[in-house]
Amino acid sequence: MTTFVTLSSRVGARTRILPLAGLVLATLTEAITSTVLALGRSDIIGDTYATPDEFAWLDIGYIALKLIGFMTSPWLLSRFPPRNVVIGATLVMGLACGIAAITARLDLLIALRIIQGLAGGTLLVGGQTLIFFAYPQHQQPLLQALFAMGAVVASATFAPALQGWLIDSQSWTWIFLSAVPLALASVGLLLIADAPAPAKARRRPFDWLGCALIATVILCFTYVLSQGSRWEWFEEPRILWLTLTGLAALLAFLGQQVLANGRGLFDFTLFESEDFTFAFIVSFVAGAALFGSAFLIPAFALSVLAFTPTDAGLLLLPSGALFVGALLFAAFLTQARRVPPVATVPFGILMIMAAMWMLSGSTNESDTADMMAAILLRGLGLGFLFLSITLIAFSNLNSRNLAAGIGLFNTGRQLGGLMGVAALQTLIEHNVVANAVVLGADVTAGEGAVIERLTTTTSMLAVKGMDAAGASQAATSLLGRTVTGQSTVIAFDTAFIAVALLFVIAAPMLVGIKIGLSRYAKARAVRTVA
Repeated sequence: MTTFVTLSSRVGARTRILPLAGLVLATLTEAITSTVLALGRSDIIGDTYATPDEFAWLDIGYIALKLIGFMTSPWLLSRFPPRNVVIGATLVMGLACGIAAITARLDLLIALRIIQGLAGGTLLVGGQTLIFFAYPQHQQPLLQALFAMGAVVASATFAPALQGWLIDSQSWTWIFLSAVPLALASVGLLLIADAPAPAKARRRPFDWLGCALIATVILCFTYVLSQGSRWEWFEEPRILWLTLTGLAALLAFLGQQVLANGRGLFDFTLFESEDFTFAFIVSFVAGAALFGSAFLIPAFALSVLAFTPTDAGLLLLPSGALFVGALLFAAFLTQARRVPPVATVPFGILMIMAAMWMLSGSTNESDTADMMAAILLRGLGLGFLFLSITLIAFSNLNSRNLAAGIGLFNTGRQLGGLMGVAALQTLIEHNVVANAVVLGADVTAGEGAVIERLTTTTSMLAVKGMDAAGASQAATSLLGRTVTGQSTVIAFDTAFIAVALLFVIAAPMLVGIKIGLSRYAKARAVRTVA
């Protein structure tokens, strides 16, 4: 990997430590705002009087603009120093969070979520680029592990726990308010740090047409992936038309970028690197595993186990320790023992598969202790997987295309997460209905077990003081709720298995892609020499 700025021995601890601490705090603000709707959804809907369609734009606006930020921030980093870009994005994020904490106007909240998304995408790309600029190559494994703690671990473990506690003890507005001091502390640390100046890059005009086209693609696909399951996908005309519009805009964008001949928004030279191409493909699978499992576990706890937001948030918190431990151990192997980053990828995949398989045995009587072993194993696997693919992705990129590579890699991970969550939502919804039909077919009025269950429940309710007619109706209703609850449990168990099977299908394909890319790279090298 090309080293952009080599720190000399005269550079003190302040230059080394303070920028990193500021960057980690900046990523924490993004982690908090990116996951605010996971547990605070019902509270925000109640306070803003929003319909589901109106509320959806809080999610769509944030995610779409975050993806646009990933794509446009490389141009911004070619114009301004990375530290200035991160400071500006963090200030904007903090200001938007501060305003969001004092308003319940839905239209203003949507606008603020759009601002937060654009700022979040920009600060993540700018922050990771700054680490590569400011620190030498041999320190990158450990530094990227520390950066991942704020960018990935916090959003998957710390942020849900904080949000659940704030919702139960205060209100959802405190979630946004908690990001403000973190943003201010981050900006303060970055301002007093002596960040080295990066090598000057060739400036180019902003590609307005390319930006408009890719923004159209992202907005269409974000809406389709986040709302498609609500509308039965292509049975709804708007989903079909948005999909076709997004595909047409994507083709137009790619054609326009080819004609731009290197002056467009997209950098095709990234895919000349075999390692980046492979890691970019893996990022989709890793994103689906991370976001999909992060969606499934709290959703199961809230909807099936009837956990409070605090308990649901705390469920993933212990896995953060093993997530961090795996990141640091993988960094040690790579940095101190010179182990190739790809060596830990199989361990990460196997651990995630095993964890999801273990969770597939959960029931409506499961508790935190029953699920904790699988949750801890999931955290360990994610730690081994994410640092490895990060190091693989950026090993052969240089100062000209590093920021573009970081932005595109993060885009792949986010899109993979969107696709994974959308697929799991659809799978659960369809399976709940199908399971209820199958289970309900065996719950008929003439069955002895059904009669016994209804009689016992009716008698119990009558003892509690209900009249005979009311007790009989209530017993029937309770039996129906039991069938629906069991159908939901089976649907979630199927979804857990689906995440495990994702790797069963994807792993051989990824191995084949890796072999194909290696052979192509060797053939190209032979042609170059000849």
